[in-house]
Amino acid sequence: MSQAKARGPYAKTPARRAEIVRAARESFAENGYAKASLRDIAERAGITHAGLLHHFRNKDELLAEVLAERDSEEWQHGASQVDSADRLAPYLGELIRHHQKAPELMRLWIELAAAASRPDHPAHGYFVERYERGRAQFTEGLQDGAARGRLREDLSPESAAILFHAVLNGLQLQWVLDQDLDIVGPVTDFVWLLFGHDQADE
Repeated sequence: MSQAKARGPYAKTPARRAEIVRAARESFAENGYAKASLRDIAERAGITHAGLLHHFRNKDELLAEVLAERDSEEWQHGASQVDSADRLAPYLGELIRHHQKAPELMRLWIELAAAASRPDHPAHGYFVERYERGRAQFTEGLQDGAARGRLREDLSPESAAILFHAVLNGLQLQWVLDQDLDIVGPVTDFVWLLFGHDQADE
């Protein structure tokens, strides 16, 4: 297809891509990644199958976009909710409970993150950048005088940031394997280990 023919209904507008990603997110959550079809996603988005393929080459690319969008939403929400160390434990509990409402997306994220550990995986760069950004933001938050004063004296902000991501991701993996497992309580305990008992009681 020539560039001239790619105009009009197939133009790669942000609004159209956003609609496709929304439809894919719904389909993945309802049907699971394996059973979700591009034709179903296209129908939900109100476009043809060929139209969808003009924006996204395959389901893997769509899944990566869905998870990236969820990440972006959570970064923004977290930044607005956690303005001090006192808010960390309540926010993490809220975040985990939100994730548990869509266990299929939780599972897909874990699977994609593991697959992306291969340097040649299309999502490898995204996940490397995601964790670098997450560690940097968490570390920066702990550089604040009040927050640094609450952190354990024998723990650096850099180590706390690495542990934070390891615990949060590891607990969610355990929950996907056993959905009767309480992981909100252990997250609160982890914050207590980082900052002291007052945080866990908020």
